[in-house]
Amino acid sequence: MSSQTVPDFSGHMLDLDEDEDLEVFSKNTSLADGSPLLSPMPNSPGSMINQYRLEEEEEEEQQCVNTKDLFITVDNPESQVTAIETFIMYRVVTKTTRSDFDSSEYEVRRRYQDFLWLRGRLEEAHPTLIVHPLPEKFVMKGMVERFNDDFIETRRKALHRFLNKIAQHPILSCSLHFKVFLTAQELQAHRKQGPGFLSRVGDTVRAVANSVRGLRSRPEEFTVMQEYVEDFNNKISSLNKVTQRIIKEQREYLDELGQYGPTYSQWAGSEEELAEPLKSVASCVESCSRETEDNVNHLSEVLVPALHEYVLCAETLKGVLRRRDNIQAEFEAKNEALASKKIDQEALKEEVEGLADRVELANNALKGDWSRWQDAMRTDLKSAFVSSAEKNVEYYEKCLAVWESFLLSQRTESSGERQGENAS
Repeated sequence: MSSQTVPDFSGHMLDLDEDEDLEVFSKNTSLADGSPLLSPMPNSPGSMINQYRLEEEEEEEQQCVNTKDLFITVDNPESQVTAIETFIMYRVVTKTTRSDFDSSEYEVRRRYQDFLWLRGRLEEAHPTLIVHPLPEKFVMKGMVERFNDDFIETRRKALHRFLNKIAQHPILSCSLHFKVFLTAQELQAHRKQGPGFLSRVGDTVRAVANSVRGLRSRPEEFTVMQEYVEDFNNKISSLNKVTQRIIKEQREYLDELGQYGPTYSQWAGSEEELAEPLKSVASCVESCSRETEDNVNHLSEVLVPALHEYVLCAETLKGVLRRRDNIQAEFEAKNEALASKKIDQEALKEEVEGLADRVELANNALKGDWSRWQDAMRTDLKSAFVSSAEKNVEYYEKCLAVWESFLLSQRTESSGERQGENAS
């Protein structure tokens, strides 16, 4: 599938008041736990940029590669057409050194619904672990053609990242469902297994009832987490919207440059005395236009996906916290019932003890996963910010060089003309 054209989603974004978006950052530049969203800027970003490429970070990355035992690639999307639907199948190639796999390499084909099945199974088995989000079923509101090359490539990258995030997780990567997803040639039989429709409805009803009932006393650490998530969601969502708006404005600027340069070229044809400088300006505008397009594409390919991914992560975290609360609420309800009932005490007591254990396991799982998720989030966003900063420096340096070259040529030409006049 072709991926030459970078998808422009800016036209599908909701228009929001700029002051509203920037207000999120104006009052408080740190997250709820006191950690800054961005470090203070050095006086000269260009001269300081290489400080981010520390040897320690490179060593850590190399250690991560050395300890990795699952290598997964999602590629080769192919359109499948049946009598009732059209969908895309992706090739999933897995290479592994794990002893619990029968082979060292597997190749299967999966559609988006299969990825949804995997994520659902992981959340069912581990309700308070943070399962990385999938891309939305429809990426942006107003997207008419779901199967154009840009859409497919954007989704392919997100699916690739989803599987590799799971592969890096110390618990989720060992899930039997994950292994089946990576190795089974036919997934349909496995997808039919698991809780039936009525069981899922029952779980949903219980979750709603627990939500309505509410908690008697949520532990403080999880209240702090919830506040952090709300604050993080506000900031990352605003940053995502502002970045989308910048890209939209930059593309409009590119359209203007497309008309601006040729105007100088046309003028040069009728203004003999100014022909050379006019042609030079046209050439400079064309060069800067190419650099601007390259910079905008980089924003669309690197920064926007990272920001949008963590907008989805914020929603995932909210879901995890809700599930933890529901587990605790169910325990509290049964515990209250035990205190009020005088019959069937033993059976109810056993159930309450089981729920108490479940609450403890859920809490410990979330606390353990929370720090891991924060470390990954900060690494991912820092990488996207640094890459964008480096690209900005490169962009402005190239444009500066273009216009400096123009000025030098004009000064040289003027000097030559003055020398000729003096000689005459």
